[in-house]
Amino acid sequence: MEHVDGWPVYTIVPPQVRGAVVYVHGGGWVNEIAPQHWHLVATIAAEASMAVTVPIYPLIPFGAALEARDKTAALVRRSIDRWGATFLAGDSAGGQIALSTALALRDAGVVLPRTLLISPALDLTWSNPRIPAVQPTDPWLATPGGKVLAEHWRGDLDLLDPAVSPLFGDLTGLGPITVFTGTRDVLNPDAHVLAEKARTAGVPLELCEVAGQVHVYPLLPTRAGRDAQRQIVESLRAAAPG
Repeated sequence: MEHVDGWPVYTIVPPQVRGAVVYVHGGGWVNEIAPQHWHLVATIAAEASMAVTVPIYPLIPFGAALEARDKTAALVRRSIDRWGATFLAGDSAGGQIALSTALALRDAGVVLPRTLLISPALDLTWSNPRIPAVQPTDPWLATPGGKVLAEHWRGDLDLLDPAVSPLFGDLTGLGPITVFTGTRDVLNPDAHVLAEKARTAGVPLELCEVAGQVHVYPLLPTRAGRDAQRQIVESLRAAAPG
């Protein structure tokens, strides 16, 4: 662990390093990193032979979207300088930060080899007309609370700013994207919108959707969760150089 620009930053380094991942944890921008995140991070490091950097970013009310995006981008650049090819990954709120960061890096001329998103928060307006149909099946997330958190997380930015809601960014020129989503997740409809926008922009996007699964199911100790973790490792290994 080291402090980088005021953030505690952990790096898990396996014996042999084939590349690197910057992993941004979820938790609704209000919850600290959980054991399930560490388990996934350790699995990626051990089985994909990746050095995994995990930033502990400030949460609401101390943190906001713009700082999270910009400092995560700086960590990706730092990882590239140290380890070479670097992937970006995140779940839920961390998925929002990860995709917003990938867009900012693209604008700066840095195209990532892959961005991996687990049940990402993509549109903080919560305006997708399909959300009300999914809401009764979701045991975890709800629109009213999501709107409150979004108002705090956006800081001084508009909710439509890609640093807050990456679904409104221009995806053109991004590297490949992988999205894991379950159908019992109110964020699932936006994952489909992202897939369509990626197709239109010519960006390769693999949508890994599992019927009946809940929010961030790849973090859970279930058969579907373990299958998803294997897919995550295989995806990173396949995209790694060499």
